[in-house]
Amino acid sequence: MSDPRVAAVPVADCGEPLVDVRGSLPVDDRRADTTGSYAHLRSGVLDRLVQAQSFLPDGLRLLLVEGYRPPDLQRLYFEKYADDLRADNPAWSDDQVHQAASRFVSPPEIAPHSAGAAVDLTLVDADGIELDMGTRVNANPEESGGACYTDTASIGPRARTNRALLVDALSAAGLVNYGTEWWHWSYGDRYWALMTNQPAALYGPRALH
Repeated sequence: MSDPRVAAVPVADCGEPLVDVRGSLPVDDRRADTTGSYAHLRSGVLDRLVQAQSFLPDGLRLLLVEGYRPPDLQRLYFEKYADDLRADNPAWSDDQVHQAASRFVSPPEIAPHSAGAAVDLTLVDADGIELDMGTRVNANPEESGGACYTDTASIGPRARTNRALLVDALSAAGLVNYGTEWWHWSYGDRYWALMTNQPAALYGPRALH
């Protein structure tokens, strides 16, 4: 996300509302907040997730972990991770810290979560048990030894198969993956526009209400 080409993509917000996805998809509460922000997405993103759900094998479901993220919370996440990296790497310049932090947490000014365009999710079976995906959701590169990267070779065959199921379903529904995070998918944001050669993003950062 630190790539200047992402920030250079213009935004032509289509005005779609943020909608509550609870009732349409299973939602986990590990990122729950008092306002319920985490369970909201742009309506067009939800439509595509419901479509992706239909592409999964019988008995499997998408489990949404976090959708919309208020801009202030996004800034807090980014600054906390950047501070951790700075403390662990005191010789790094501010630019190095920013670029490294952007591998895992989007800079606030371009964050797709704050546009309601991005979702962190995983797969569960018919009993609601999470499938083996190789790492937990939100495992950073340092913690996981790079196993959080979608195409890593350092995970077992079962996790690789499960990731392929997730990739196939979400890609077929028009979402794009951020390659350092197997769980992060988006539609309509600046990164999506860059990856799919669109002239502009459909969604920009906004407040929930």
